[in-house]
Amino acid sequence: MRHLNYGHLQYFWVVAREGSIARAAEVLHVTPQTISGQLKLLDEAVGERLFRKAGRRLVLSRTGQMVFEYADEIFNLGAELAQVVRGRRPDVPRHLNVGIVDSIPKLVACRIIAPALEAEDAPRIRCQEGTLDRLLGELAVHRLDLVLSDQPLPAGLNVKAYSYVLGESGTSFFVSEALYARYQGDFPALLDGAPMLLPGQGTALRRRLEEWFEANNLVPVVAAEFDDSALLKAFGEAGAGAFAGPTAIADEICRTYGTRVIGSTEEVRERFYAISPERRLKHASVVAITEAAREQLFGADGP
Repeated sequence: MRHLNYGHLQYFWVVAREGSIARAAEVLHVTPQTISGQLKLLDEAVGERLFRKAGRRLVLSRTGQMVFEYADEIFNLGAELAQVVRGRRPDVPRHLNVGIVDSIPKLVACRIIAPALEAEDAPRIRCQEGTLDRLLGELAVHRLDLVLSDQPLPAGLNVKAYSYVLGESGTSFFVSEALYARYQGDFPALLDGAPMLLPGQGTALRRRLEEWFEANNLVPVVAAEFDDSALLKAFGEAGAGAFAGPTAIADEICRTYGTRVIGSTEEVRERFYAISPERRLKHASVVAITEAAREQLFGADGP
């Protein structure tokens, strides 16, 4: 590698964080042509292209990911130095960008993230929902610090990230107060032929529920399917049918949605994960989130 120009490196770093040359140009107050020229010079210094095109977006190459990690440390250290000079604690990042897979119960997501909000000198938290694939794409270009998911990082995916188990829970079934009298009898037999609100096809919980229904010779009537867990529970609150949720937050589901538990099983387990680009968790808020989830929410230590 030829002599590295840190000005070129900063342009590269901002483009990688923003996800496009146009957005980086706005942040840096320069023209897109200026940034393109600086990236070309950095490519020549490194000897390889650091970005590749994926549709209209720029995605880091393998070498680009490595260079970004070093650049991120360099410029974050510079930011920490400025914080120290101003008297601010350097160990607490000012922002935390969290992606939440839309099939995760919102109450679970809220409970997981809460410790970061309650911490002294808490960062500003930005949450966004989406499918696991889309959120991992955002994580890959460093627009997210963390993804909360109900399944681990898929095998074979070309994303440098690591899955950390937060905990797991059995499953309870809920109905509105208005429907509660109709769901009396032996559990789980009372679910046979009953209207059910189910998570969307392809979700981890949907697969486990269908396997459990089959194993117990249950054929509920699928009244509706939802990709969004909060919308599913809203329909449950309105009396559209029974729905499943984590036993770990059963009391909160009942209070929030005005529902009652009609039965529970440990045979259907939901597991929750934090997916991070860090092999060893260092982000103070992410560490607080994972430790609190394991010790308080799920009451179990993750690996």
